[in-house]
Amino acid sequence: MPELPEVETVRRGLQPHLEGRVIARAEARRPDLRWPLPPDLVQVLTGARVVALHRRSKYILAELEDRGSLLLHLGMSGRMLIEVEPQGDFHRDAAILPRHDHVVFWNDLGTRITFNDARRFGMVDLVAPGVTHPLLAHLGPEPLGEGFTADVLARALAGRRSPVKAALLDQRIVAGLGNIYVSEALFRAGIDPRRPAGQVTAAEIAVLVGRIRAVLEEAIAAGGSSLRDHRQATGELGYFQHSFRVYDREGAPCPNGCGGVVARIVQSGRSSYFCPLCQG
Repeated sequence: MPELPEVETVRRGLQPHLEGRVIARAEARRPDLRWPLPPDLVQVLTGARVVALHRRSKYILAELEDRGSLLLHLGMSGRMLIEVEPQGDFHRDAAILPRHDHVVFWNDLGTRITFNDARRFGMVDLVAPGVTHPLLAHLGPEPLGEGFTADVLARALAGRRSPVKAALLDQRIVAGLGNIYVSEALFRAGIDPRRPAGQVTAAEIAVLVGRIRAVLEEAIAAGGSSLRDHRQATGELGYFQHSFRVYDREGAPCPNGCGGVVARIVQSGRSSYFCPLCQG
């Protein structure tokens, strides 16, 4: 499932085609994805001006003038495809089938923007003006925002007996992190993913916050990680997977040169990758 960097790169790809533009036409080609689509989706979108495009955790929010917001989640296989009709600037991957184009809208310049989702685990919803969507109501701070500090994270982890890896995946503690980038950040911080969260020291947490920011910023700059289905809004692949230090590197020598070998364990049904020497 796409994590924060993948969603942020999609948001940035959509921004020039949506922000400040009017949705001239919209189509809902099926009644549901993971959940039913709003019955008035087409009516609300048609003629709406997008005043801003935001990301919250792993969600994209298109703020509509006087009409609330459009909330998008890519799920496991969702993609946002852009076709700039006047230039014909659109190259569909043969694996991205048109029958999975479920929600389509056109801006006032004729650009077509398509939500394509083969597995239909994504979601499209409307948020009324002045209302916080239930999926966003209890999210923790954004890891790239000013509210995510060592003190804030230390308070959130204090007294927790669950593994630090599981705690960082809890969206109530920090929003947007997923399995890939938590594994990478813990490696860079030298923290064993199995350690009880409440036993991570203040000094270690200060380092960890910096490593989380760094790995996310590097992944965004690389366009995310193209694992399985992820594509940017341009249709291009992301490249951060080539910079993984431990994720999916089981059996490889530790990139720190410590003589250790990257190990893989399963925590709460998810694979964790780490160096038993550097993170011991």
